[in-house]
Formats: sequence, structure tokens, C-alpha cells
Amino acid sequence: MQADSKTVLNLLKTARGQLDGVIRMVEEDRYCIDISNQLMAIESLVAKTNATVLKAHVEGCVRCACASGDASTRDEKLREIEGVIDKLSR
Repeated sequence: MQADSKTVLNLLKTARGQLDGVIRMVEEDRYCIDISNQLMAIESLVAKTNATVLKAHVEGCVRCACASGDASTRDEKLREIEGVIDKLSR
């Protein structure tokens, strides 16, 4: 993985901690809007983590593939990015 592992792990562990908190909120029958707000915060954090990983992939793997001069490797990496963009736009 091209992204800084420590940064990605910290973000994921924070999201996991937030999710554990939401589980407790549900178990305690807390107010729906409070739970929803926490869920949106988790979604935002996971999206930020994904963006961090994808940016590092573009800056590392994709850039390297394009600079390699190998057209098939470059095209493969570009197809991967196109696939991610398709998934994100759903």
C-alpha cells in the first residue's frame, strides 16, 4: 500500500471506536438523530480514509505505471481507477 500505513490505521481505528460508540448508543436506546449524526461522522471518516488511500495510489502506483513506458501496465492502472470512480458514483 502506498499510503502511510500509520495514518490509515489511525483513521480506521478511530472509525472503529466511533462505531463501537454507536452500537452502545443503540443498545441504550438513545435518540435517533444523535445516532444518525454519529453514523454520518463515521461515513465521513471512512470516506476520508478511502480518499487518502486512493490519492496515494494515484501518486505512487499509477504515476509509476505511467512513467514505466509499459502501455499495458499503464492501461491496467487507469482501468482500476476508472472502476473505483464508477463505484464511487453509484
